[in-house]
Amino acid sequence: MRRVVAAAALAAAATLPARAAGDAARGEKIYERCAACHSLAADRTGPRHCGLVGRKAGTVAGFEYSNAMKRSGIKWDARSLDRFIAAPLAAVPGTSMGYDGVKDPKERADLIAWLVVAQRSAECAKPYN
Repeated sequence: MRRVVAAAALAAAATLPARAAGDAARGEKIYERCAACHSLAADRTGPRHCGLVGRKAGTVAGFEYSNAMKRSGIKWDARSLDRFIAAPLAAVPGTSMGYDGVKDPKERADLIAWLVVAQRSAECAKPYN
């Protein structure tokens, strides 16, 4: 009986979303792909990512968002980030983010784990964020 329960627990764990088990160190490397348009503390083509987790989409002061993003109603958390990063144009039709997305669920989980950790970085603690 214990083996059946253990096997069931392992099977259930295997079906958990990848975002539940992200590796922030790998996510930091994956974030390098984002750096062409984003940074933690400064707006570029895309908005800064300091303060991203928990923030309502389309609300960084001074950044010019698409109307679609401003009206999306998204609050950034692991689930909404996973959905958006997988396919930005499908998640928010009309977004100005032209990136095709990160298709690999493990890479998305790692990236999201790093974004969460980065929120506590010295770079994000600066007062201009």
